[in-house]
Amino acid sequence: MFSDLKVLELASVLAGPSVGQFFAELGAEVIKVENPSTGGDVTRSWKLAGEQTDDRSAYFCSVNWGKKSVALDLGDAHDRDVIYKLVRQSDIVIASYKPGDAEKLGVDYETLIRINPRIIYGLITGYGSDNTRVGYDAIIQAEAGYMYMNGEPGGASLKMPVALVDVLAAHHLKEGILLALLNRERTGKGDRIAVSLIQAAVASLVNQATNWLVAGVLPQKQGSSHPNIAPYGDVFRTSDDKDILLAIGSDRQFRDLCTILQIETVADGDRFKTNAARVVNRVELNSILQSQMMLKDADTLMAAIHAAKIPAGFIQNMQQVFETTEAKALLLEQRGIAGVRSFVAQGENLKTRQTLTSPPHLGEHTHEVKQRL
Repeated sequence: MFSDLKVLELASVLAGPSVGQFFAELGAEVIKVENPSTGGDVTRSWKLAGEQTDDRSAYFCSVNWGKKSVALDLGDAHDRDVIYKLVRQSDIVIASYKPGDAEKLGVDYETLIRINPRIIYGLITGYGSDNTRVGYDAIIQAEAGYMYMNGEPGGASLKMPVALVDVLAAHHLKEGILLALLNRERTGKGDRIAVSLIQAAVASLVNQATNWLVAGVLPQKQGSSHPNIAPYGDVFRTSDDKDILLAIGSDRQFRDLCTILQIETVADGDRFKTNAARVVNRVELNSILQSQMMLKDADTLMAAIHAAKIPAGFIQNMQQVFETTEAKALLLEQRGIAGVRSFVAQGENLKTRQTLTSPPHLGEHTHEVKQRL
């Protein structure tokens, strides 16, 4: 798809590098610049307790497939000249710096566009161009309202177990870069595309934002239950101690569920007939459903639920996830390392690389890349 595209990655951690892997999966050559004096991308050292890996930690392996690593120190004038030579050959630069840092290092957009007027400069910041605070996903989750809403009623505020704000910001940056590539085809001009973590987070609040802005209701913690739909996100245990999550999106689906559970009269009662009524009477409804679920074994119940096209699923751990057909289709495996593709869209003329090189060692391709300059 992008076999002629060259991407220079001056980013670390998760958001920026995931954009780099996206382009690698679509066929682009992605050169990741890492500072050898600081050990390269900091996630190389972010290891689990007891994790036995080399300089490619499990975390680093999440978003660095298909890239070439070049060890260069931007504080060194000679190495910076190498960067500038790479910029002349590149189509896209992906950067993640606090405001002012790129200028100090000589890799800001205004500097690089003088070297290559067609360059598209994709920048991730924490809080935008006017706020020098360091932006980390966990802090953004706290400040953008996610943690306030996340948790059990009356319990502690919790962050999500993945850096989802980084992932969301990366998707926003991908969209912006793709639009800039389209515009460059029309005008021949490069562009600076900037995305902040905080705005990506706020833009992704969707119905919880409008629950406040439109309905005037301040979202509160309510476990996994959905504030607008019931039973949706609610978890029920079966007779063989398996947990099933329901996501009932319509009155018809609720009636079909009641038929399976042999409590048809519940679906006809005024307290539960409509979604609005079920949301108000959620606690009583969940008690009724749980008492019926406990009479069924999980596999038999789930077979009936799926046959009736009712949205429901088992709560699965990571091992169980990667035993599914859908997850196996996304696996990347090379040289004893496994990972997951970041791009899942499919199309007849949408070509992705079937095989990606495994995440690189720090500076693994420095000599190879320099020889081409």
